Amino acid sequence: MKTPKRILPLVHDGLVDEVTSQLMSGKEASVYIVRCGDTIRCAKVYKEATQRSFKKAVAYREGRKVRNSRRARAMEKGSNFGREQQEEMWQSAEVDALYKLAAAGVRVPAPYGCFDGVLLMELVTDKEGYVAPRLNDVVMTEEQAIHDHQTMMNYIVKMLCVGIIHGDLSEFNVLVDEQGPVIIDLPQAVDAAANNNAEWMLTRDVNNIREYYAQYAPALRETEYAKEMWALYEKGDLTPNSQLTGQFTESDTDADLATILQEIDAAREAERYRRERIKEAKDGVDESQFNWSDN
Repeated sequence: MKTPKRILPLVHDGLVDEVTSQLMSGKEASVYIVRCGDTIRCAKVYKEATQRSFKKAVAYREGRKVRNSRRARAMEKGSNFGREQQEEMWQSAEVDALYKLAAAGVRVPAPYGCFDGVLLMELVTDKEGYVAPRLNDVVMTEEQAIHDHQTMMNYIVKMLCVGIIHGDLSEFNVLVDEQGPVIIDLPQAVDAAANNNAEWMLTRDVNNIREYYAQYAPALRETEYAKEMWALYEKGDLTPNSQLTGQFTESDTDADLATILQEIDAAREAERYRRERIKEAKDGVDESQFNWSDN
């Protein structure tokens, strides 16, 4: 296929030899399958800010720090230079999170660097060498659902222990290969300690995953892993090896009305987003018929 304009510099620099096909086109980025020597990888091309439709981006950026004071001032003023720096930060956030999470033992695609708005990373495949399906395309037994749900809860704990909340986690941002779930799509990753929206974003992430697996294992709907995780995190007691029960006893103090309303709004937003992602998945490019094991 014709090489996309944003990938051409990587071809000229020898980082990519050939663009084989487009894997998918989403609201924030388009993903291509590329050949790098004898290896097949992914090239994620981020869309410009004017073309993206990511909702409430400001809420996700809260807490992200810029060491250079000149850049920070420019970003606050919204100058052309500041917008360029904001874009660079948005794009680098994902590759930084991928390296950090891989080191923490969370299964994510291996990153190979971000070059002028193009993230080069591992192509996750199934045991036959086909592009790994997203979780929303996978059917499973109750036993497998319980096992994989526990795996995902462990990953979310490990993420939180290194200060990261996915912020957009759902069945559309998880791939499934022979070894189990692989978390993808992290440009909006949230700083757990510095973002005022961290708790409800964590809750939405955890509950999205819970509701998906509960289709196959209904008993999971009774779990409260998000509340349990956050309570331990706030007290400084959460570790990567914390043994969670999924049970949580609410405080006897009066409920915080603002928090309840926020949770209701978050649930509505999650449902709206879920419907959008279902539509997007149907409109996307299906590469499941391609096998890359011989490349």
